[in-house]
Amino acid sequence: MDRDVVIIGAGPAGIFTALEMLKKGSRQRILIVEKGRAVEDRRCPKSKAGQCVSCKPYCHITTGFSGAGAFSDGKLSLSCEVGGDLPSLIGPDKAQETIDYTDGIYLEFGADSHVEGLGNTEEVKAIRRRAIRAGLKLVDCPIRHLGTEKAQDLYYAIEQHLLKNGVELLFGCECTNLILEGDVCRGVQVRQNGREEEILARHTVIATGRRGADWLESLCAQHNIAHQPGTVDIGVRVEVRSEVMETVNRVLYESKLVGHPRPFKNKVRTFCQNPGGFVSQENYDNDLAVVNGHSYKELKSDNTNLAILCSHNFSHPFNQPIAYAQRVGELTNMLGAGHIMVQRFGDILDGKRTWQKELAFSNVRPTLPDVVAGDITAAMPYRAMTNIINFIQAMDEVVPGFASSETLLYSPELKFYSNRVKMDEDFNTNIQGLYCLGDSSGWTRGLMMASAMGVLMGRRLAAAEG
Repeated sequence: MDRDVVIIGAGPAGIFTALEMLKKGSRQRILIVEKGRAVEDRRCPKSKAGQCVSCKPYCHITTGFSGAGAFSDGKLSLSCEVGGDLPSLIGPDKAQETIDYTDGIYLEFGADSHVEGLGNTEEVKAIRRRAIRAGLKLVDCPIRHLGTEKAQDLYYAIEQHLLKNGVELLFGCECTNLILEGDVCRGVQVRQNGREEEILARHTVIATGRRGADWLESLCAQHNIAHQPGTVDIGVRVEVRSEVMETVNRVLYESKLVGHPRPFKNKVRTFCQNPGGFVSQENYDNDLAVVNGHSYKELKSDNTNLAILCSHNFSHPFNQPIAYAQRVGELTNMLGAGHIMVQRFGDILDGKRTWQKELAFSNVRPTLPDVVAGDITAAMPYRAMTNIINFIQAMDEVVPGFASSETLLYSPELKFYSNRVKMDEDFNTNIQGLYCLGDSSGWTRGLMMASAMGVLMGRRLAAAEG
């Protein structure tokens, strides 16, 4: 094959690269390579089976057109303060301008026009005062909530738009390596149906998302692509009754709180809050099961779930943060016999495990049906667990009842985006013709910022035409 642009990964960054090229009138031949399935063919059998069946070769929740984020909660963060470190590369003004532009594209394809977290000024001030007293920072961030089921419809419309306008989508195709001549990328090697093939292209865009972070890290090491170890997030998914979060859910929808609790003062933050949502499981390579959260537009539970993530940075002599987080997840999976584990906060403080029968008598019933009660502290590193406990207790000052003895903590919640590829503000790497975008690049965290990065890449490639 011979193309002008080959994009590896059909997540938001890759999709919006192609979309923006079309908007700019580019006539270049664009091919998107995706190892998962088309969005209309992505179905998790858990809703019928009642438990995770470890789909092979890839989990439908994490892999396929629109990526992992669109099949979780479908929330677009509309502030450049949220979603990664891209503003430090391109400048906050340009980042915010691009987010606003990208949001308009989402609206064109059917996103809900309602934005959560606007107005309610006095109530927001009251929440911020409580956060300040607790030593936490409340980050203002309007949210456009797509909803898990609505996001699938929206991305299907985008998929069909790309196909209609000549963008090729190659599903069930895995990129195995880059084709390099010196310090110039000439394309990629792929495998489909057991057959190896080369795809030559003037421009190669890697946009493989969080799931592809470790794969990209191995490519960087193999081909001397300039990069540096970054941050890895290790944490838990917390679930409480929605009555506890009622005010915050109504006023903010998603409370983005950041703290640096004693004694370690690592950055700890809330992430991906789902009012009336459902805790979910995602499977990564090597059968690693991690926890996440879904939030639908129509279907609601009695609970609210959110992640509490502790950021870890490593320096000499250790430089494999992704491997470190994977080991934590593997140990937790081992204790849970391959399942997600859950423990009540009160049991953690009391130094005891949670038993399955105890969950039946709690106000908070797990929304993940096949979760296994146990002791997550037996696998969670001491530093991370201490940070999480202290952060939850600080959160209780902002949201009274959050640190209830019945509050549920699911583990492991891991975010793999630690490998940061070095690049300039035009996304050029030290390899000519190679660009790295989205969460796998280490520069973004989430749907909107990855989409915005794709928009900027699309403009760059369209301008280079001819």
